[in-house]
Amino acid sequence: MKQQNFYIIDFDSTFTQVEALDELARISLAKHPEREAIYQKIEDYTNLAMEGKLSFSESLAQRVKLLEANEEHLQKLIKHLKKKVSKSFSRNADFFKKHADEVLIVSGGFKEFITPVVSQYHIKKENIYANTFVTTGDGKIIDYDHANPLSEEGGKVKLMQQLNLQGDLYGIGDGYSDFQLRESGLIKKFYAFTENIARESIVTKADHVTPSFDEFLYVNNLPRAISYPKNRILCLVIGDVPADTINFLKKDGFSIRHKTEFEEKYVADVGMLILANGEKIEEEKLKRAVKLKTIGYLGNARNKLSLQICNEMGIVVFDDAKANPRNSLFIPKRVADFMNKGTTYLSCNFPNLQLPAIDKSHRLIHIHKNVPGIMAKINTIFAKHDINIVGQFLMTNSTIGYAITDINAQYDKQLFKSLKKIEHTIKFRVLY
Repeated sequence: MKQQNFYIIDFDSTFTQVEALDELARISLAKHPEREAIYQKIEDYTNLAMEGKLSFSESLAQRVKLLEANEEHLQKLIKHLKKKVSKSFSRNADFFKKHADEVLIVSGGFKEFITPVVSQYHIKKENIYANTFVTTGDGKIIDYDHANPLSEEGGKVKLMQQLNLQGDLYGIGDGYSDFQLRESGLIKKFYAFTENIARESIVTKADHVTPSFDEFLYVNNLPRAISYPKNRILCLVIGDVPADTINFLKKDGFSIRHKTEFEEKYVADVGMLILANGEKIEEEKLKRAVKLKTIGYLGNARNKLSLQICNEMGIVVFDDAKANPRNSLFIPKRVADFMNKGTTYLSCNFPNLQLPAIDKSHRLIHIHKNVPGIMAKINTIFAKHDINIVGQFLMTNSTIGYAITDINAQYDKQLFKSLKKIEHTIKFRVLY
């Protein structure tokens, strides 16, 4: 019989983008004359505990004491946290629905604000383990339940020992208390979650660093919203490129390398290129960049790279021919839209196609030479594999055919091999 898996997920700075007690302080102390100094104290206590430099119990006691919060503040916090769920968790809601019995939220935070947030994602209330506040009759928070093991140093370890789950346990979190589960031997692997914050003292101890929940699902071959995590796509930035351009793509989740030239060691693996105005790409290197999907040129790309080679290899090129300084995000937005949705709008070499994102489907991109009969062959393959087509788009120019097909979530993996074998195919990929 197959061993059951359990996924032990932290809440603060993991399931959500923020530390909830820090956010609660900003709400409850908004009118306090010394609020900035108190905010800083609370954040310091949080970070010291997360980095293993202060016992969790001491950190928690000090933070709750400083809050001066009540039920009304809690309701405002819950509303705020619902908007601050980490993007990669939010887009994988279906995973939580399908694996509701296997997902546990284990946090040093508080059920009063955790339960309303994670329950939206089909996580069972009985699988939420956290602290609880002690309040007065009028709703003022004055303390917490000290009998709860999660309020103590090493609390997650004590709780998991009590639960004694039978199966393989995987822990996902950003702090020292999450690593302690691995250190204790209670979990099989610890994944340091770095989408929101990367704590060097924790990252160096992790079995695997996961910049997104997509990455965790990918390495464990679990169902996910995105077929290939963006953090695995190498985006090479070359030359004098504005910081805003780089930060935009980094925030979107791509793996960024900023270099002064197109170094040989990156040629085989680069998936995206951003080039500063004036930079050139040698034709020989371009031909060998087999994983390259798109190029963003911060200026006029004419005579700086071969559009003919890009067409032959199915590489979508965006440039800013007028080098308009008004917006350093013009090119990165175009490139990101292509990588995320398949949109080629304002490309200088591909048919221009604007695409909506469609939920609960997989988007397949088929780039081919513009010859008659390709779409008929594509749809014949879909029919043979009993594929339900949700939406389909085709645009052509004189040389290229660009076909986008959205299909339902159920498909045979052999389908991809068949699509790649169609004569005159230039490039095929699953977008999400």
